[in-house]
Amino acid sequence: MFRYFRRLATITVCTAILSAAAGQAVAQDRRVPVSPTELKLSYAPIVQRVQPAVVNVYAAKVIQNRNPLLDDPIFRRFFGAPGQQPEQMQRSLGSGVMVDPSGLVVTNNHVIEGADQVKVSLSDKREFEAEVVLKDSRTDLAVLRLKDTKEKFPTLDFSNSDELLVGDVVLAIGNPFGVGQTVTHGIISALARTQVGITDYQFFIQTDAAINPGNSGGALVDMTGRLVGINTAIFSRSGGSQGIGFAIPANMVRVVVSSAKSGGKAVRRPWLGARLQAVTPEIAETLGLKLPNGALVANVTPNSPSARAGLKLSDLIVAIDGQPIDDPNAFDYRFATRPLGGTAQIDVQRGGKLMKLAVALETAPDTGRDEIVLKARSPFQGAKVANISPAVADELHLDASTEGVVVTDLSDDATAANVGFQKGDIILAVNNQKIAKTSDLEKVTRDGSRLWRITVVRGGQQIQVTLGG
Repeated sequence: MFRYFRRLATITVCTAILSAAAGQAVAQDRRVPVSPTELKLSYAPIVQRVQPAVVNVYAAKVIQNRNPLLDDPIFRRFFGAPGQQPEQMQRSLGSGVMVDPSGLVVTNNHVIEGADQVKVSLSDKREFEAEVVLKDSRTDLAVLRLKDTKEKFPTLDFSNSDELLVGDVVLAIGNPFGVGQTVTHGIISALARTQVGITDYQFFIQTDAAINPGNSGGALVDMTGRLVGINTAIFSRSGGSQGIGFAIPANMVRVVVSSAKSGGKAVRRPWLGARLQAVTPEIAETLGLKLPNGALVANVTPNSPSARAGLKLSDLIVAIDGQPIDDPNAFDYRFATRPLGGTAQIDVQRGGKLMKLAVALETAPDTGRDEIVLKARSPFQGAKVANISPAVADELHLDASTEGVVVTDLSDDATAANVGFQKGDIILAVNNQKIAKTSDLEKVTRDGSRLWRITVVRGGQQIQVTLGG
């Protein structure tokens, strides 16, 4: 099973000096050692140089112990009022990487998700309170900023993760299982892993450098001391390292950090405006392809960048800006890491001929989202819902023609989560009243009811549910 690193983590990053100068901003010098002297070279100089840029991230959340019997006034006489129930402090510890001298730190979103307080501890043991600048659940990344400080902090530079090759040496430093700072090294075991299933963008670096629970948000670095990825998950049956770890590529991390630096509260990405599907062996045979590679266009949204570029149903996307595309996940990653403005060149096969299309790199329209959290007592209590705009449809992988109200987020302790609602559920009707916009749903929940008849679309299937009030 795949596991996030939710526990103690102090990932610092280490690299090794081979023959290249430590400060060179170039790709790794790839060669086999040719003498016993070279085999004695140490990673220590790079570890010492990058260590100050890696931090610990402490997150704390207050949990109210709630007895469900307190909903009954008779039981409240025996168990006390809700406000009298004891509270618990839930804590988690992860890692982060300083990416801007002003005190900007990138970490995993799951490390700080739902936290009431976040602190950052530097390698010199100083602690700072931190504010969350930006959270991006789609990549499982978050950006923090240290409070009340004006000094300049050491940082790690980003590498071009597209230049990595399987077999390149990488290093990681972390605090696995809370035993203390640990340096590990290994190689890039695979690139472009798309079957991990933990974020929207399935395009991970796989490494055999030993990483364990406790390394979340930490850095994976190359032999020049640059950041190649943020460690995010491991595949393990035991909970410990089995030599299969996954990191978010630096080029995706760079996009999230750039959005944070520009003052945005959400990551701004290009919008294609088309739905893609994988090419199966059967489809490949039908299309006369030698290999089942590429991303097949299943739908094109009118007036979207893809429509204006001339993309059509059944086109096969085989490359973007010269980089080959094996499947829709690869295209999603490549397209999402393109800078806004200008165009991306997409190579498509249509009717056996290769065509080149220029797609504008612009964000999806987000007018009329009207996102709200439902607070009235109802099965929807605690759910965040929004009108389906093109931007919302893109975020939740919905068909762009979908209309209505969709659940965009749920807190773990929300009533809506407890009764079974999920992120991405589309609410069509409640008690025989059509739900066309968020204000309709808010009004229905305020009116109250003893019985709730709800029509929901989940995964393309319409579901009828009846819940008690």
